[in-house]
Amino acid sequence: MSPQRVTQFTNCTILKNHQLVKEDIWVRGGKIINPGPLFFADRKNADNKIDCKGNILAPGFIDLQINGAFGADFSYDIVDVESGAKVVGKVGKGILAHGVTSYCPTVVTSPPEVYHKVLPNIPRKPGGMHGATVLGVHVEGPFINTEKKGAHPEQHIKHPCKGMESVEEMYGPGFSNVSLITLGPELEGSMDVVDGCVKRGVCVSLGHTMAELPQGEEAVRRGARMVTHLFNAMQSFHHRDPGLVGLLTSEKLDGNRIWYGIIADGVHAHPAAIRIAYKTNFENLVLVTDAILAMGFKDGRYRFGQQEIEVKGDKAYVADTDTLTGSVATMQSSITKFIKFSRCSTVEALEAASLHPAQAMGIEKKKGTLEFESDADFVLLNPQDLSIQSTWIGGECVFDLNVTTGEL
Repeated sequence: MSPQRVTQFTNCTILKNHQLVKEDIWVRGGKIINPGPLFFADRKNADNKIDCKGNILAPGFIDLQINGAFGADFSYDIVDVESGAKVVGKVGKGILAHGVTSYCPTVVTSPPEVYHKVLPNIPRKPGGMHGATVLGVHVEGPFINTEKKGAHPEQHIKHPCKGMESVEEMYGPGFSNVSLITLGPELEGSMDVVDGCVKRGVCVSLGHTMAELPQGEEAVRRGARMVTHLFNAMQSFHHRDPGLVGLLTSEKLDGNRIWYGIIADGVHAHPAAIRIAYKTNFENLVLVTDAILAMGFKDGRYRFGQQEIEVKGDKAYVADTDTLTGSVATMQSSITKFIKFSRCSTVEALEAASLHPAQAMGIEKKKGTLEFESDADFVLLNPQDLSIQSTWIGGECVFDLNVTTGEL
């Protein structure tokens, strides 16, 4: 698209200011623009009009936790520049069909030599026809609690005893590509890591942890911004000891805000638990898929990070155990299931997959919104079932359900 060429998206219902409204969207140079100056200053109309055929036009989805998909695994399949490009390309291209326009490739607990090979080869990258925008890597581990390891290999779990020095030794120079880190705040050295990551602009998420509420509150006061997959791999809520779940209503955060990821696949959290989270603190709820390489695949055994996993229906386990690993959910299916389980509105579900993750990462001025001057990353959705009709990045169509007919 020429930087000066203007495209008008018409006959659509757009998600703006927390409601669905009948309004057009104008795009120029990959950004959503205010059409007013075009008429009154430039005396110009749109160069191109696209009929959205009554579909919903919503901000592109953002997935902050996705371990792999379509047979590719970020933790295991990347060893050099070439394999990194191949894996990122395969996953990034595939998730466009599910409405995801930006994501954080997630690398699970691994030994240092794996991080040193993987992380340098997943650079941040703008989105386009080649795939969704890479916001930076999410390193989930190894600084987690062995008692809540979930599917993470215990032999590679460590404590950051030397603070940021432990972080730099573990991840190596590729840490510069990291945008999000999951850790247990109760571990020795973790609070120093929270301080150090906040200074570097890395979002800290609390997870795979035995932390009690006061430890979580201290981490948030120091700048931690998220909780990793609420309810999973943490102490269960108890009325006298709420654990990290208590952060949803805490009044001891010094005004700081804490978002929380939730896997709405109907497997990782009971529908009643999802409803409790929604009714308690929807404004900070972030939908994540936590998808693994088996997303889009049939039942069977697959390699996930340092372990073998087995997929049975919509569940994925560490092979030969009953321990759940990541999900096989897509973001689009997570949205529809979240609506079903929580009884939320369409607007709320869409914002949980777009605006909220953008806010958690501090990029809400350009992603997760349709406000003027934001990136023109959006999806067209069937208003009846929210199925993806097309996906757009920078105002360019990167996935079209009806591409064979040449229609939107």
